[in-house]
Amino acid sequence: MRHEIQVLDRVKSVYASLRPSEQRVADHVLNHPEECTRCTISELAEQVGVSQPTVVRFVQAMGFDGYRSFKYCLLRDRSGSAPRQPYFNHLGDFDLKPWDRLEELPLKETRIAGGLLENALKAFSVEDLSRAVRMLATARTIDIYGVENSFTPAGDLLTKLTYLGLNCRMHTDAYLQQISAAHLGVADVAVAVSHSGCSADTVKALRQARKAGAGTIAITGLRDSLIAKYADVCLSTGEQELSIYGTAIFSRIPDLAVVNLLYMGIIQSDYERFSRNLDKSGAVIADRTYPVKP
Repeated sequence: MRHEIQVLDRVKSVYASLRPSEQRVADHVLNHPEECTRCTISELAEQVGVSQPTVVRFVQAMGFDGYRSFKYCLLRDRSGSAPRQPYFNHLGDFDLKPWDRLEELPLKETRIAGGLLENALKAFSVEDLSRAVRMLATARTIDIYGVENSFTPAGDLLTKLTYLGLNCRMHTDAYLQQISAAHLGVADVAVAVSHSGCSADTVKALRQARKAGAGTIAITGLRDSLIAKYADVCLSTGEQELSIYGTAIFSRIPDLAVVNLLYMGIIQSDYERFSRNLDKSGAVIADRTYPVKP
């Protein structure tokens, strides 16, 4: 599979992730592919005006182990000995290439996750976090809404709030989420999780909760998304979303981070009360684990 995708398509697919000096090499290769098949690494570096290590980093970014392999595949592609494979970026903005090695994925995943969290931090508001914490800590009942992948952070929020002794609920059925929302009141709070901010069932549930008089909180990517219109407090996690074949893969990492912030914020809001509730919750399930052998 390593050689099924043509070299120029590889260059296009990694271009945005390259350093500026490496992009200069990429531009030269894309504009003068025939000429590059006849260049040594030193000649290419001199023509572009970069160092040879820069050229090496450029070819390694596309999965080649060295300049010789890169040049061979480029020459093969230009000679027409391999069938043309159209480039289709089905991975969206997710930086996963067919020629990536399995052992490279842990570092790549860590870097991607870190980038998403940094992006979320830029969009996050401590004032909004403080308001959301106060609403949740004093709510009579807390409804939680979410569908599909948003069930992961929504379920985590349900677990954490339950451990804190708060009265919360979450239905897995989208219809029941909306019905539950209709029975809330002014003493209640609804939390909706939707990274896109436009999941129809989740938006409808939060809108229904607000209509019923409950306080509303949205955990979503964009502050001006549709669901934010029905939220008293919008906790933005940043707009970036990475997907494979249309399925979000890492967007829930910032969402889970927001859940953790809410959890810690609630504990801090009344440390004595919530630490006591955590002790009580822990004692209830203390016998549910196997004893650890020495």
